[in-house]
Amino acid sequence: MTLLEICVDTAAGLRAAHAGGADRIELCAALELGGTTPTAGLMALAAEMGVTARVMIRPRAGDFVFAGDDLDMMRADIRAVRALGLEGVVLGASRPDGSLDLDMLRVLVAESQGLKKTLHRAFDLVPDITEAVEQAVALGFDTILTSGRAASALAGLDDLVLTQRVAAGRITIMAGAGINAGNVGTILAAAPLGAIHGSCSAPIEGDSAPAKRLGFVSPGRRQTDGTSVTALKTAVRQAKAASASL
Repeated sequence: MTLLEICVDTAAGLRAAHAGGADRIELCAALELGGTTPTAGLMALAAEMGVTARVMIRPRAGDFVFAGDDLDMMRADIRAVRALGLEGVVLGASRPDGSLDLDMLRVLVAESQGLKKTLHRAFDLVPDITEAVEQAVALGFDTILTSGRAASALAGLDDLVLTQRVAAGRITIMAGAGINAGNVGTILAAAPLGAIHGSCSAPIEGDSAPAKRLGFVSPGRRQTDGTSVTALKTAVRQAKAASASL
């Protein structure tokens, strides 16, 4: 089985992903900025719905080079996830050269004891894939989310294949960025990944003109579409079936 994770940043997106058949939800805010820590309300709604969900722990947009105050915020957010009984967290931290910030990640992993852990796309900044995979395994992550160090998973296919080979079944490699029902078969044919990550989203229509004029509407805002989730899940199943028949 290849798990399908859908990232959402609204209550409507959460319900659409669940109805569309997502195996797991990644809860975020501001997906158009790469995802930041979601509101307590969205986390509580996911807990009430009983969905399998991991929570993005990222205190701001931008790079993943965090300071002490950022670390304090992330630790508090992790405690909130545990208190709500959600499955896990999505973490990452970088040094200025793009390598993983092991000191900060050790603190975050220790705070996340008992929760499942995904290393997010801070991984896509690393200069050495083999070293970073080994570090993620040693830290206790169970999943790495990566686009193969490219703008999209399709463009980063060679690095995805390498990452999967280095992982050697010790950690799940989850491809993300630009994945849809039309291209997931190509990705899975090249790399038999354990998980696929997508937003299955479309641009939001109908934001009011006054809100746009005053700058309250973020450019690129999108909404998860349940039909697209179902189509992607079907395509994943078909790709896996085709691979098994070879």
